[in-house]
Amino acid sequence: MKALKENLIEILLQNKVITLEQLDKAIKIQKAKGISLRRVLVDEKIISEEELLPLLSNRLYIPTLHLTKYKFDPDIINLIPRHVAWQYSVIPLSRIANTLTVAMADPLNIFALDDLKVITGCEVDIVLSPEDEILKALEAEYASKTKDMKQILKEDTGLDFALGKKDVELMKSEEIELSTALKESEKPIIVKLVDAILTEALSKRASDIHIEPEYSGLRVRYRIDGGLHDIIQLPKKNQNAITARLKIISNLNITENRIPQDGRFKVRFEGKEIDFRVSSLPTTFGQKFVLRVLDKSNLSIGLGKLGFSAEPNRIFKEAIAKPFGMILVTGPTGSGKSTTLYSVLNQLNTPEKNIVSIEDPVEYQIEGITQIQVKPDIGLDFSSGLRSVLRQSPDIIMVGEIRDTETADIAVKASLTGQLFLSTLHTNDALSSITRLIDMGIEPFLVATSLVMVCAQRLCRLVCPKCKKPTDIPAKFLKEIGFTQKLGFYKAEGCKYCNHTGYYGRTAILEAVMIDDTIREMIMRKKSLDEIRQYAIKNLGMRTLRDDAFIKIKDGLTTIDEAIRITTEE
Repeated sequence: MKALKENLIEILLQNKVITLEQLDKAIKIQKAKGISLRRVLVDEKIISEEELLPLLSNRLYIPTLHLTKYKFDPDIINLIPRHVAWQYSVIPLSRIANTLTVAMADPLNIFALDDLKVITGCEVDIVLSPEDEILKALEAEYASKTKDMKQILKEDTGLDFALGKKDVELMKSEEIELSTALKESEKPIIVKLVDAILTEALSKRASDIHIEPEYSGLRVRYRIDGGLHDIIQLPKKNQNAITARLKIISNLNITENRIPQDGRFKVRFEGKEIDFRVSSLPTTFGQKFVLRVLDKSNLSIGLGKLGFSAEPNRIFKEAIAKPFGMILVTGPTGSGKSTTLYSVLNQLNTPEKNIVSIEDPVEYQIEGITQIQVKPDIGLDFSSGLRSVLRQSPDIIMVGEIRDTETADIAVKASLTGQLFLSTLHTNDALSSITRLIDMGIEPFLVATSLVMVCAQRLCRLVCPKCKKPTDIPAKFLKEIGFTQKLGFYKAEGCKYCNHTGYYGRTAILEAVMIDDTIREMIMRKKSLDEIRQYAIKNLGMRTLRDDAFIKIKDGLTTIDEAIRITTEE
């Protein structure tokens, strides 16, 4: 950023269009507001855009173009997502072979150019245009996408809308007295649109669908392999109908728009039943919906299909074979903890065992397991639910998350009285769960005697098998990150198969530690976490998350970049 500012300053001073006093004033404003120096100069009328553009054009050898009479090609406009175009005040003009020409007012914004290269997969050429003309063109061209719902459904928008058939079939319908918005929601075009959004999400392996109201439209994004991708901008005039349709199928209160709501529905897709967990949230421009896709076929019966490396898999199997004690899976939101625990419950689910889970919310409904939904508004929280469960003679208990001291205390004592107890915590690594329990007020001797195994988990993106390419990694860099093995590495190129991300699918990486007698003694003696970690690595052969990620690299499953990204603590 500093280099960009100095480049602009040099151009201005050499052409003697600005004084040092004016420059000092502009820099102070730029630092205070955190915006570009160019923007400050124009807004403060220190220099006009009409004066600045020719200077930039002459110095950088970039041609200028006025956009007032330029005819834009909709196919070219679609190459850059709407929010990116507005963010950088840039509009695409033409594409020849692999070179995309764009109009922008700030050619020194290299961050914009880098992002455009990644998003479009093209080399980017620039022409200079006045910013007000670019903004008018953006408003005209991108707004045209939201004028007519039927037109959107017929055009190639990135969604392969199947208007002639219904790929998803709702498994439950409710008859409700409809208001105007509700009647609109039952129109075939709205029903087909919502069905098409669901169908395309399932086809693209999305884990979440985000439907977000904005000032001028309704934005739809899919989360695929952990990252969000823009899909389509829907017309603002149809927002209420789409919202009502989502509420009807999710069994939410149609008339309530002021508070968050939670619901769910099922669809049948390609012969499978798939659950959607729905969350609505009131925002400035309307209600935002997030639909979590819950596909039971993704749940493994046992640990063998979760993608664990051999050693963590062995440790996990040894732990769940214990008749009682506590097993904790740690990691941030979205790291696959729940899927791992559900897979364990599936493996342990036999007729002779009474398995009970307490969850917030219940994600997957599993036959043969008693599942309890937490309802804090009526006093049914994790701790009160756990007390009641203990009177039901359980063999195995799963609690979605240990959030407070009371739940932790009951869980520890339950695991010492004959139950196998499984739960999750939010910590950066496996052994930090020991100190987290102690910080919650649990006595060290209780922590030591109750814990069977602790593990940390992350989800690592798999490099796309269609477009991965061999690459060389400098030996110095490998040494710095602790990777000593010499083998072939891959880089993520990006292709249509992987939505140009370079990755397709995810697998779990695990840091697992069995709690042995020595660690128990160290906990009771209040040894530091570093001492316990050093012992586990040296004497138990504990592999850290990064060590496990390196195994995935060795097997050709992922890239160095992804391994470092997923194992770097924030």
